[in-house]
Amino acid sequence: MTQQGVRWSADQVLALAPDAASRKAGSKLGAAGPWSEAGSSDEGAVWGLCKGSGGKPYQTVVDIADASGPAYKCSCPSRKFPCKHALGLLLLWAGEDGAVPTGEPPGWAEQWMEGRRQRAERKRAAPAAGAAAGAGDPEAARRRAERRAERVTAGAGELEQRLADLLRGGLASAEQAGYGLWEETAARMVDAQAPGLAARVRELGAIPSSGPGWPVRLLEECALLHLLDQGWLRREELPDGLAATVRSRIGLSGSADGPPLRDRWLVLAQYDTADARLTTRRIWLHGADSGRTALLLSYGAAGRAPELALPVGLALDAEVSAYPGARQIRAALGEQFAPPAPSGTRPPGVTPAEAAARYGEALRDDPWLDSVPVTLDRVIPVPDGDSWQLADAEGDTALPLTPAARSRPGLWRLAALSGGAPVKVFGECGHRGFSPLTAWPEKPGEAVALC
Repeated sequence: MTQQGVRWSADQVLALAPDAASRKAGSKLGAAGPWSEAGSSDEGAVWGLCKGSGGKPYQTVVDIADASGPAYKCSCPSRKFPCKHALGLLLLWAGEDGAVPTGEPPGWAEQWMEGRRQRAERKRAAPAAGAAAGAGDPEAARRRAERRAERVTAGAGELEQRLADLLRGGLASAEQAGYGLWEETAARMVDAQAPGLAARVRELGAIPSSGPGWPVRLLEECALLHLLDQGWLRREELPDGLAATVRSRIGLSGSADGPPLRDRWLVLAQYDTADARLTTRRIWLHGADSGRTALLLSYGAAGRAPELALPVGLALDAEVSAYPGARQIRAALGEQFAPPAPSGTRPPGVTPAEAAARYGEALRDDPWLDSVPVTLDRVIPVPDGDSWQLADAEGDTALPLTPAARSRPGLWRLAALSGGAPVKVFGECGHRGFSPLTAWPEKPGEAVALC
């Protein structure tokens, strides 16, 4: 690769692993022993043959220069992407110089790369064709949008009645009714084509069993759900930005039609959340020139990792386009002009007090916002009784860590990186506290993923 002189780190490679088992198995294959005919090309391909349990070695090839992150192909039967062989090959490539020499790809690797190039060309041509086809019948599109809006309005009205019945009967009735009541209501919201309402309703069902203080939490969430309902029912009275946020929260997110912004985007963090239906991957980016923060969302079927993967600490020269909304944080990755490569760029940081104030300001534009992306500068992780907090090294303010963050192994990586000294930490700051995702030592050093 043109960028092959700058290698990825082992942590950046292992950040691509779909699960802990894959990280462990891939690490065992990161040495030269099981590999033969390994090589790499200036176009961004890495390939090799890995000895397996059978007589025929597995053919493994990785496209590092792909616009949506590395792409993988392996002849092994694994359904994981990347499989342990792809991870091992990348670890071998990221290791000592000479282990994966530059050369011409073998026929099987070249055939796969050529197929990818052809599909990419067809994909680039597809938006123009799709736009031309979609512009052919705007009246039909308008009628479809109106019918969906009518169904959503009916669903919102039904949900308002359910919430009124709950408050009329008392919150204790929610504990007695169990989860079935909320699952039925969520199904009704799905029928109304309002997936955002359905997701929030399902969350209500888990609150009565969440421990002491649940009635207060249930009332708070019911109030936010009522506010979202009313926002939809009175959307014509809202400012454009807030109306777009309401549509997005309901589940009508629209398309990323903002003007493309080209920048050198630093990958701040990547992590997955999953439920029985879907795996959601969140990737946070920071624009080195624009100072913008962008969120890329991608999805995979339950139990399968999404395809988009960008290792933490790399930077890519690319365009992103914002989705509609008051804050326009969510974006879509557009054209990429160079493969992701390691970068020494770090985002500017703020104090814990400024981070809390930033979240409060963001709530004015989006009252349903759980958290905002924030980089804390010169903070020290310190114990706080049974909990932890990030304390300002220069002042007397601190942010508590969220309960989820306190149970992650990344907390101990953060404590070890700090060793009592200030560090820079990127994460999400919200009403539950701060969730650290990536950290940098005060002295020059690589980003450390904490999730």
